[in-house]
Amino acid sequence: MPYSFSRRLFLAGLTLPAARAFGFGDSSRFIPAVAQHGGKWDTRASGLRRLAWELQRRTSIEVVLEARPMPLSSPRLFEHPFLYLGGDGELPPLKADEVENLRRYLTFGGFLFADANDGSDASGFDQSVRRELARVLPQAPLAQVPSTHVVFKSFFLLDAAPGRLLNKPWLEAGTIGRRAAVLYSQNDVV
Repeated sequence: MPYSFSRRLFLAGLTLPAARAFGFGDSSRFIPAVAQHGGKWDTRASGLRRLAWELQRRTSIEVVLEARPMPLSSPRLFEHPFLYLGGDGELPPLKADEVENLRRYLTFGGFLFADANDGSDASGFDQSVRRELARVLPQAPLAQVPSTHVVFKSFFLLDAAPGRLLNKPWLEAGTIGRRAAVLYSQNDVV
């Protein structure tokens, strides 16, 4: 039986109050994930909450404010396009399955933001994260991000990448193709 729609019925439908759609649940929202590793990985939970809150406040992105701890070997890692890797002190060597899973995650489009919470330079977290990223992406060594990169002009015009510290006024990136798969700061941004 064919349905008939009148113009009046159609216009009446447009006047209904808009309701929030919950059909996709959390999978349609930005949920920051925190990489769990053998070192001090949970030192900046409030910083990630604040970062997510700022993202929600300044954009139209729907956000889950609480970061989700995520083992690097977990297949659930692929459900989170943003992964935060921070540490205060040396990052213990990653296991072979963690290296492989993180490599697949980054190769298939995931993004890793690494942040030296201890502000180290050539020691501690800095030295060990460089070692581990070289294992994960040997074809994409960290290189200084030029000041013309989009990360410095997406929402605000920035001429440096300060954090709680200003150890180095720049960011470094590991690129796959033309995409920055890893962004690294020694300035304790989060």
